[in-house]
Order: sequence, then C-alpha cells, then structure tokens
Amino acid sequence: MSRSLRHGALAATAIVFSIASLAACGAGNDAATLQIRPDSAATTSGDISIQNANLITQPEPKAEGPAVVSATLFNNGKEQQTLEAITVPGTSTTVKLHAAEGAGPVVVPAGGRVIIGGKGNASAVIENGHEAAQDGNVQRVVFKLSSTGEIPLSLLVVPATSFFKDFGPSALPTAPSESPATPTGSATPGAPGETDTEADAPSND
Repeated sequence: MSRSLRHGALAATAIVFSIASLAACGAGNDAATLQIRPDSAATTSGDISIQNANLITQPEPKAEGPAVVSATLFNNGKEQQTLEAITVPGTSTTVKLHAAEGAGPVVVPAGGRVIIGGKGNASAVIENGHEAAQDGNVQRVVFKLSSTGEIPLSLLVVPATSFFKDFGPSALPTAPSESPATPTGSATPGAPGETDTEADAPSND
C-alpha cells in the first residue's frame, strides 16, 4: 500500500472513531436528544429574551375557565425591567399579571430571569380563555416591558395536559353542588312542633 493510501485510510479511521465518540456522548442519560420537548415560541429584543412561551388553555376542550400565558423572560442587561403588560391583539380579553409573591409588579431582575406559569411562579391569567384562542392554533401576543418596550410573539395554543399540566390554569371549573332534597307534604306524628298530646288526642267523631 502506498504512503498516500495509508494516510487516507488512517484519516478515514480517525473520522469514524470521532463520529462514534460523539454518538456515544449523545446516548447518555442527559443527552439533549432524549429530552424531547414540544415546540415553544422564543425571541430576543434588546436585553430581553423570551423562551418556552405558550398559551395554555383548560385541559378539556369544552371546559369553561381562564387560560394562561407561560414563558421564561431573561434580562441580559444591567438594569431590572418590569413586565408592564401582556396583550392579545384582536380580542377584548384582559391578561392579569401577578407576581410570584405579594401584589407587586412582575420584575425581571438584571442578569436574571422570571418564570411565568407554574406553582410558586409569577402568573399571567387570561380571563376568557375561549375568546383568546383555540387549541392547536397560533395566537399573537405582545409582551410590554418598561425599557425594551413591546415584544410581539406568536404562541402555540395548547391544553393543560401532558408536559403543560403543571403550567396550565389553576382555576379549573367545578360542577355545581346539588342541595339535598327537602321533604314536602303534611306533618307526620312525632314531627318537630307536634306534642304527644296532639298526636294521641282521641277523635270527637
């Protein structure tokens, strides 16, 4: 075998081992390929990055109740920003923002992040979920921040099931309770308010 052929064979062998090594690394328990997650909207504007954004509705298609916006906001700047509003253009719905603790605004700290949706996190609740969107559709929303301004983003509308179960609306509808039936009709002997004398009194006939 000539020297050039030997060099080519060695190079090819090295490439094969490199590919095999990469494949072995990707097959580990923490491999990114094993962490299958549904598509979520993401964008960056100025110092603010929005990731894992979705509009999550009730788990049942016909269930009445609120929907929520779920997202993670990162602030890459040196000053904190306030999430002033989230709007749903083309609808009359209102999105109510709540901080994770207390009644203050939703703040994205400098060099930090804020999670919207899920237990113990900030929340963005859409009062009329059915008017806002339908499952499977894409809904345009606008995040408004104190310094960056408006950031439009198209969110996938998904029900609060499977991966989104823990991030969906917390106020689920409940069936109205039925009050126990009240007996009607004339009083019976021994009923409250009737004395033993009245119950045992002989007839005058």
